[in-house]
Amino acid sequence: MIAGYMLNEHANVATKIFAQMLLQGIKPDSVTIGSVLPAFPRSSDLRQGKQIHGYIVRNGFDKDVVVGTGLIDMYAKCGRIEIARYIFDKLCQRNLVSWSAMITGYVQNGHAYEALTLFMDMEMRGIETDTIAVLSVLQSCAHLSALGEGKQIHGYIIRNYFESDMAVCNSLIDMYAKCGSLNIARLLFEKMSKRNVVSWNAMIAGCGMHGYGEDALALFDNMLEQGIEPNHVTFISVLSACSHSGLVEEGWRYFNSMNPYYHITPKEEHYACMVDMLGRSGLLDEAYELIKKMPLEPTASVWGALLGGCRIHSNIALGQCVAEHIIELEPQNASCYVLLANIYAEANRWADVARLRTLMKERGLKKTPGCSWIDIKKKVHKFFAGDMDL
Repeated sequence: MIAGYMLNEHANVATKIFAQMLLQGIKPDSVTIGSVLPAFPRSSDLRQGKQIHGYIVRNGFDKDVVVGTGLIDMYAKCGRIEIARYIFDKLCQRNLVSWSAMITGYVQNGHAYEALTLFMDMEMRGIETDTIAVLSVLQSCAHLSALGEGKQIHGYIIRNYFESDMAVCNSLIDMYAKCGSLNIARLLFEKMSKRNVVSWNAMIAGCGMHGYGEDALALFDNMLEQGIEPNHVTFISVLSACSHSGLVEEGWRYFNSMNPYYHITPKEEHYACMVDMLGRSGLLDEAYELIKKMPLEPTASVWGALLGGCRIHSNIALGQCVAEHIIELEPQNASCYVLLANIYAEANRWADVARLRTLMKERGLKKTPGCSWIDIKKKVHKFFAGDMDL
């Protein structure tokens, strides 16, 4: 019953049945616990997950690799990656699923460097990997722009016959594009015997991020000719390409075609792309009017795109107005204060810069330090702004 409810995405019902089972004195086995653990990241309260963790420890299930892997996955999905790693390190035995769960957990929580390091450790130990781990580590390489490591993973993929997997090929295209090797990404794309919408999206996005907007739009047209239906991600890639290449007229045309021709209702991300496109091109008033006419409530990311345009074109008056909207939505968003302070600084309004910095101190806000990665002797090193050595 528990497994059945989980398969049908009724996590709350599954946890209630598990609780009833315990109250009736029926002792679960590792299979039952493994079935119910995925329910806890979906529930609103991590305390339930911690309670079952306590039950697991008290009843000696923490030595079971299946249960341990379930706990790693649970804590990672709840954002407690440090607890997930502690459980991973304490496992007496680890299988492929354990390693994959930990690597995927790191990626999901934005710890790309740690995910890549763990994958390298896994490979050095001679543990054969699976598609899930490969996809996760490719995502890490893309995030870090770690081209050398990405090529090593690509070699591993070829040696272990993962290259025929479409999802892996799509991730390779994405990785090479984000690492600056657009030619290799295009070569892999052209070599694919079959392509799905994700393949096209990755290639369109790759061309767009490198400023090849017209190539991105040509790919989109080619995709339609091949009979592939675009999805909402496709249009994010297309609109982003128009933004990076200053193709304002084309951007409007594709944006206005979404609903009538493809039955895709524009979402927050599409509006953010349009605002960014208009902002970069200096059409700040037009961008502001678009936000005011949005059929859904504009989020901080939409306003943030306009604030970026205000900084590029030194529009202080509109920048102040936009910043107020962002602060109202996300009062703890330090990046908004910093961006507005930069706008003031470029206009030599140092008193306003000092006022914003004081306000940040009073509210306990700190700018997230810049973080960079550098590849030295085939090893990725991470450092922050202000670090003196590696």
